[in-house]
Order: sequence, then structure tokens, then C-alpha cells
Amino acid sequence: MDDSRIATTKFSLAINQPYRVAIIGGGLSGLATAVQLHLANQSNESPLALVITVYEASDRVGGVIHTERIQSDDGSVSFLVDHGADMFATQPAAALDLCRKLGVEDQLIEPLPTRRGARICQHGKLIPIPDGFVLMRATKLMPMLTTDLLTWRGKLRWLAERFIPSSQPVGDTDENLDESVASFVQRRMGREVLDRIVAPLSAGIYTADVNQLSMRSTMGPIYAMEREHGSLAKATHVKRKRGEDSEERNSTGARYGRFRAFEGGMIELVRSLVSALPTDSIKVNSPVRSLDLVPGSNRSGNQVLLGFDSGTQETFDHAVIALPPKAAKRLLRTVSNQSSSTPANLIANTLGQIPSASTAIVVMGVRRADIAKDIETFGFVVPLSEGRRILAGSFASHKFAGRAPDDHVLVRVFVGGAMQSDLLDLDDQAIIELVREELSEIIGLSGDPVFAKVVRWNDAMPQYHVGHHRLVKKVRKALDELPSLDLTSNSLDGVGIAPVIRQAEVVASSVLESLQQRSNKVSPTQA
Repeated sequence: MDDSRIATTKFSLAINQPYRVAIIGGGLSGLATAVQLHLANQSNESPLALVITVYEASDRVGGVIHTERIQSDDGSVSFLVDHGADMFATQPAAALDLCRKLGVEDQLIEPLPTRRGARICQHGKLIPIPDGFVLMRATKLMPMLTTDLLTWRGKLRWLAERFIPSSQPVGDTDENLDESVASFVQRRMGREVLDRIVAPLSAGIYTADVNQLSMRSTMGPIYAMEREHGSLAKATHVKRKRGEDSEERNSTGARYGRFRAFEGGMIELVRSLVSALPTDSIKVNSPVRSLDLVPGSNRSGNQVLLGFDSGTQETFDHAVIALPPKAAKRLLRTVSNQSSSTPANLIANTLGQIPSASTAIVVMGVRRADIAKDIETFGFVVPLSEGRRILAGSFASHKFAGRAPDDHVLVRVFVGGAMQSDLLDLDDQAIIELVREELSEIIGLSGDPVFAKVVRWNDAMPQYHVGHHRLVKKVRKALDELPSLDLTSNSLDGVGIAPVIRQAEVVASSVLESLQQRSNKVSPTQA
């Protein structure tokens, strides 16, 4: 066979052989990336021949998203229990948009219209968050002036915010600037607003230390308001005149109308993602132990060689690491021929600088008659200054229908986090008992729960410390030098379901673009 026929044969094999993509990790990041990649490729006029495989180390996919039905011992009542997130935000719109793509938007339910709102524990009492207060910005004046959460001294200090000069010139766009949430709030609004309102609300979301939590990475839009307008009060005035604050002004604390859940719990999102992938796309009980980058064969560009527990190895045209920072770091360390300056090693070192916090969720089904105090809201948060052993409590059955019988309440209480990690050394029964003691004082809980269980999530909450955005930039820059590799997780660009899905969409688009470029480069002379 002459050289031209050999080249043509190799070219035909190269263009007809499917591109293989490995997604390492079957949590939400990995599943969403796989689905977004699959759907984006299908929507192309000339879709690539693409085989996507998700490798999950455990026996199920979904990561921290899981739902179970728990019955009482006598089987008379049952509860729908989410182990992790029990809802998602519609802003950013990525999660809602994906539900539309999957054809499951009609399965979503909105929060119940009654009991909307949240409270803050102060001196053992649950006090409503001022109406119109969103995270750290008040969109109404009078609720802040009449709230029992602040003293008159604290209220006057909050009013002075409009006269506090910005730490940087208005309009400054220095990309290196950042400060902690504690520093920003205390500087602008005073210590009381920080300790009694903002800190517990922030801890309820990030389980973090506000003295280290990054304003830029967690409260970016609010951080930008100071730099654009000089104060939050001035920014709020501008937004009100533009009609941009109408929803915030009609909410109490959080914007509850902007959340959605599934009637059958958040596991339905995982099931929808799994159903959207071709059969046999997911491999559970398949931990990836090694990763290497090798020259491509009959392809343009490098390929990725994965090693598995069984001792087998497989080659892929592209791989996406969808693992928590520690696991991703370990895997990147297995790339051969590394020096301290190689991209894979730089990424591993950078990921090692992103700490994580652990938490435990105590889920209890209790009789409504066993609660003596008013709990007619969606939940409450607890300031660290209260000296209590819980971070927050959520009345899941107040938020969405079908979580508990009408005469019962499904309670989820959060323990641990960055500031009280020592509590997680206790065994499950001890944690349940301390939660019962706290709820006895806070909501007047008595009697035995119908059921109680502890769900532990170790190192599941990445901590976005001051300067986090610079770490993310370093990771992105190093990834640019590894065109066959991508990385996604909630440790980079946002915690929560919606930000994770938004990031998955970006990564999927990057993968598809890379593969299309490689496909376009294949020619008989290259083959």
C-alpha cells in the first residue's frame, strides 16, 4: 500500500473514531458538565461523534444532593428528607435554564406563600430580619430603625453609612483589591450590624469565618456598589429610582420567591441529569487513581491517560476533573515529569490553598404540638456572639409542601462549620442531644422526635477567603496550558446549585470548543 493510501486510511480512522471525554466525579459539578456538554453537542449543526463517561468513586452519583423518605417506627407518618441542598436559586438563571432544557421545569415547585421570612436568634428569642434587608443591604429605612436586633447606637451607626468614605476612589477597578466581609461591614455599617445581622446570615450560607470570608468572591455585587457609588445607601437610592429593587423591598431577608425545589426532593434533579445522558455513560464504584497527559494518536493535541483501581488504564481526548480541592490536588499530583512550575503542579498547589469546612445536618421530624414557641417562618440563624452550638435551623416543611404531615414539622439544624469544627468530633447521638437542648431553649421543643438522624458532610464547604479570586485566576491561567484538561467544582466560582451549574455550562462549552478545534485540524497530512 503506497504512502498516500496509508495516510488516507489513518485519516479516515481518525475522523470516524469518536472523541472520548472523561468526567472525573459524579457530583452535581460532574453530572451537570456531562449533560451540558451532551446537549450542546447535540444542538450543533454538525455534532461531533462524542462519547462521554462519568466516573464516580462511590456507589451513587449526586454528591451532597440526596433525598430519602423516612417513616416513623410504626409507619404512621413519613417525611421527605433532603440530605444537602433542599432548593436552588433562580438567579443566576443557569439551574432554571437547565431544567427547561431537560424538560422538567413543570416539575418544579415554589416556596409556600405563608411563613416566608427568617429570624435571628438574640438572647434566646427569634427576632425577624428587618423587612427588605438582603444579606447586608437594607432596601427600606423604617424596618432598620424599628428592629429589636440593634440598639439605638447601632442604628445611628448604620444610618451614618452614607457618609462613610469609600476605601478606594469611586470608579476604581483595581482587580487585585479585596477585603473580608467583617472588615467591609464593620467599616461601613458598624460592629452591631456585623455581629447581629450580617455575620449570622453569611455563616448560614458559607459556614465560614466572616473575618476571612472574601467580599469580592462572595458578595461581589455589593462590593462593587461601594466602588461605583461611594456607599450602599447611595447605590440603593439609585437602584430604587431605576425600579431595580422592587423584589428586594417586598421581601423579608432573603428573596424567597426566587427559589425552586422538586416535589420529590432535590434527588429529582440528579435523576433528570442521569436520564439526559446516553445509556452506560455513568460508572459508579470507579475511582480514578492516576492521571497523565500523553501524546495523541491519530489526533491533534495531547490525550489524557487515566488509571483505575483495577489496574486498567484508558485514554481520552479530554478530561474534566469535577472533584473537591483535596481530591483534585491528589489526582493532579500523579501527572508524570512534573517540576514545581509545570501547569498541573501549579494547579495542585493552588487548590491546596483553598480550605474547606465540614458540617453536620441534624434532621428531625417532630410533632407540631411539641413546639411551644412561634416558628411561623422558614427558619433562623444564630450569631456566634450568642455562644450557642448551632449555626442555623430550617423548617423544611414550612418551605415546601409534602415534606411532613400537617401536624408535624421537619427541622434541619446545622452544626460545625469553620468556627465550631470541634463539635463534629462528637458522635451522632451526642450531636442530636445538643441540638435538642438548643431547640428546647430557642423554639421550646419538648418530647421525643419521631425520628432524628445526622448527615455529615466532611470538607464539603469550600472557604472563599480574602484573595480567593486571585487563586482562581492562577488555576485558569495554568489550565490554558493544558488544552486536554478542565476543572470544575464549587471551590472556584460559587457555592450553591445555580452557580455550580453555571460553571458547568462554561466548562462544557470550553470542552466542546477545544474538541471542535482539534477536529478541524485533522487532515490526511497530519494523520
